[in-house]
Amino acid sequence: MNYETILFEVSAEGAATLTLNRPDRLNSFTVQMHEEVRDALDRLEARGDVRVLLLTGAGRGFCAGQDLSDRAVLPGGAAVDLGDSVERFYNPLIRRLVGLPIPVVCAVNGVAAGAGANIALAADIVIAARSAKFIQSFANIGLIPDSGGTWILPRLIGQARALAIAMTGQPVPAEQAEAWGMIWRAVPDEDFIRETATLVSSLAKSPTLGLAATKAMIRESGAHTLDQELDLQRDTMTRLGRTADYGEGVAAFLNKRQPAFQGR
Repeated sequence: MNYETILFEVSAEGAATLTLNRPDRLNSFTVQMHEEVRDALDRLEARGDVRVLLLTGAGRGFCAGQDLSDRAVLPGGAAVDLGDSVERFYNPLIRRLVGLPIPVVCAVNGVAAGAGANIALAADIVIAARSAKFIQSFANIGLIPDSGGTWILPRLIGQARALAIAMTGQPVPAEQAEAWGMIWRAVPDEDFIRETATLVSSLAKSPTLGLAATKAMIRESGAHTLDQELDLQRDTMTRLGRTADYGEGVAAFLNKRQPAFQGR
């Protein structure tokens, strides 16, 4: 597939970069963009050598959510089935980002609004430029925070803050988002590209199997009792202790050198 709405590349060290590329529309989603993102993620998983995914946006914003002009009211006054759009496109994207067995980093370079905000928050690590802001703009058009928003927000920042930003649609500046625990870091705009590149490069060199297990266990821990989690930790440590990456990590530590992890 030749992409028109995204950019996709994989570096020699196994870092994939997926850039939403409709800057004139603040990278808002259309059906075509959804299809191209899905194809890029298919390619990523088929390769088997990708160790980290960076998701970002082109131009002055990350993503303004749904392009409303791509989902207009149907002729005759009948409203479009928004649930069908959510089920076909947004829900699969959120599930996929959360389920990828590699770290997913979202670099928010500007406004992240509506579904764009919640797609960003579905990443494992969110780094934002200080000029960025997060907006739950659904309230302005009579909708609810989809793309996982009603589930993600209260778990990140608590019910009181989640209700307030979801019901008022007030922007949350990046530094406030960091202070609340909504994102990992807000960095000065002039350092944003460098800090993001450093983070992604570090993750690409890390022990992938261990990071994948950590990601899955933290995300699923809320459904477990402490006893269940302790048992799962035991079983996971048994499995990871037999990997080549663990052996390499210990050998590098004992020999005071940098490890060369292979994701095996």
